[in-house]
Amino acid sequence: MEMGNITNVQEFILEGFPAIQHLGKVLFLVHLLAYLASTIGNAVIMTITSADPWLHTPMYFFLRIFSFMECCFINAVIPKLLVIFLLGRQTISFLACFIQAFVFLFLGASGFLLIAVMSLDRYVAICKPLYYPTIMNPKTCFLLVTACCALAFPLITGVVVKVSQLPFCGPHVIPHFFCDLGPLIHLSCSDFRSVEMLAFVLTSFILLTSLIITIIAYSNIVVTIMRLPSAREKQKAFSTCSSHLIVLSLMYGSSVFIYMKPKQRNRLDSNREAALVNTVVTPLLNPVIYTLRNKQVHRALRETMHRIKISR
Repeated sequence: MEMGNITNVQEFILEGFPAIQHLGKVLFLVHLLAYLASTIGNAVIMTITSADPWLHTPMYFFLRIFSFMECCFINAVIPKLLVIFLLGRQTISFLACFIQAFVFLFLGASGFLLIAVMSLDRYVAICKPLYYPTIMNPKTCFLLVTACCALAFPLITGVVVKVSQLPFCGPHVIPHFFCDLGPLIHLSCSDFRSVEMLAFVLTSFILLTSLIITIIAYSNIVVTIMRLPSAREKQKAFSTCSSHLIVLSLMYGSSVFIYMKPKQRNRLDSNREAALVNTVVTPLLNPVIYTLRNKQVHRALRETMHRIKISR
């Protein structure tokens, strides 16, 4: 394409879900309820794990940070989707689009790395219980969370800046409900193969690094649990890890499907549906899984509700 046809893009149009756009108000209500439930659920986890002294442990510290990331994550995407469903306002400025892409990818990458850290925490707690208080001390926990963000930030910043520097000639319609890198790259009128490969390598590195650490940690956990003499001890150990396994299976499954493909042009439509799992379903299920399957959180919630009743 001739360089004379390249124009300065001021805004993009988010296509959303054109096949069911006529159900806008119904979809708005469904996603609004999911958004509120996710936000409130994760906020409850953050509040409970901060307020209850019995939950001031490394496991709940990481869970609190993870819930905070989830709240920020859904707020980067869902509010704009609600505006599309309710008002039909599909335009988004160039700057806002790339800010959304950066926030979404940075929080997503940090979240996956944090999942790996949470797996290591469970490994030390179950496989090295005598050393757990020494290894997973507050300073180490803080440094691990900082490392997750510090590793994700330059990687995501680099690829988002690289994509933002591509020439865009039109059309400016993004076949997605938010600004993700894959659809943005394919709107460029230049040879984007090198940038697409860079995005593939970086996202694969983050996903595979997190996945490999998690698999190794849980493989050792399973071996240790199977060696426990008591069936009750085995059940207790498995119950502490089962909720974590459910969450990470949802996250890895949808993310691997979306991002671990070097060429995405023919899969953009299916990516849009899979992205709903990451942006709507998983953040909604996380607080449910972590609270309904956790007796300590149950106790903390009951005590908090009891204190609220007494204060009245």
